[in-house]
Amino acid sequence: MNKEADSPEIRRRILGAALSAFMEAGYAQTSTLEIATRARVSKRDLYTLFGNKEAMLVACISERAQRLHVPVDLPALRDMKTLANVLTAFGTKLLTETTDPVVVAVFRLAISETVNAPKVAQTLESAARRPIREALRSVMASAVSAGLLAGEPEAMTGTFLGLLWGDLMTGLLLQTADRPSTADIARRASEATAGLIELHTV
Repeated sequence: MNKEADSPEIRRRILGAALSAFMEAGYAQTSTLEIATRARVSKRDLYTLFGNKEAMLVACISERAQRLHVPVDLPALRDMKTLANVLTAFGTKLLTETTDPVVVAVFRLAISETVNAPKVAQTLESAARRPIREALRSVMASAVSAGLLAGEPEAMTGTFLGLLWGDLMTGLLLQTADRPSTADIARRASEATAGLIELHTV
């Protein structure tokens, strides 16, 4: 491999080329030669960096998943206003990042390639879905500990996500729904927060 082949720029170029090719032609139909050509690198460099095509798709998903992480320095939940602000901000960020067309395309790829590339779905679960639920569950547990809400944190997490999403992701995956506007996202986050608080206020 040449000295520049392992640079962040080369890696970024390869992953960008791979993701665009996967989205256009599908995982199975995309060749490593096509990816290398788009990225303007040799196949040898490509294999040295990633090993195989599945590893490239897993890397694409892992990098996208980083955008979905919520901040860990959340304020102490001492009153209902702070809780409402935290939940609304959480919901707004989650919807904003997850409804990005590229992220939706990654979810679609993970679903369609479950058989051909099982690591893809596993990566999406471990790198994105699970950390999001764990972070939200931590918020719920803190709210319960502070005496602001009553209920089981895991169940409350599911309730909040259900209120937040409704059937939106299904529509996005099927391409029967448009990405919500900033105003729509804010409204969904606010309504999901209000709904959860109404259901679980002590």
